[in-house]
Amino acid sequence: MKKIFSFLCLFMVVTAMMSCSSAKEEKGTSETGNAALDNIFERKSVRTYLNKGVEKEKIDLMLRAGMAAPSGKDVRPWEFVVVTDRARLDSMAAALPYAKMLTQARNAIVVCGDSARSSYWYLDCSAATQNILLAAESLGLGAVWTAAYPYEDRMQVVRKYTGLPENILPLCVIPFGYPATKENPKQKFDEKKIHYNQY
Repeated sequence: MKKIFSFLCLFMVVTAMMSCSSAKEEKGTSETGNAALDNIFERKSVRTYLNKGVEKEKIDLMLRAGMAAPSGKDVRPWEFVVVTDRARLDSMAAALPYAKMLTQARNAIVVCGDSARSSYWYLDCSAATQNILLAAESLGLGAVWTAAYPYEDRMQVVRKYTGLPENILPLCVIPFGYPATKENPKQKFDEKKIHYNQY
């Protein structure tokens, strides 16, 4: 009887471990036990959203995360335009080639840089954009980076619908919201891309 009980216990433990392992594989990642790293590995581009508003508290956290990015000489040349107006979102979707998902999104953040304050504004703003995307992931939201800079035609579209001053240049538009579909993160790690000391 004891042997049968021990066998059953062992069987249940193995089954639970296999189930957990396959769930992780299905999810597309493995948990490291480090919340920050797990969030980085779980981040994915999400292009379909539920027709559900995002709480202002979550939007504020995304913007705070953006402003926590590193900045050369601590200049912080970034500016952010939160777009919630349906007509503006739809107009940008119609004119921007890779931002058609704006028709579904109820919100977008336009990440911009002040070119008068920094000639490398786009580097600082790229770091801010990544922070926003990671914050969205951690808050249960889906988001995607759609480029404006360095394409002059796309930048003009964004300018038109956000009223940016001449010195404020749009880097990207980030549509975001609650995901309508389940997306798995891509596994991008490639040891062949790593070089020590020299290429």
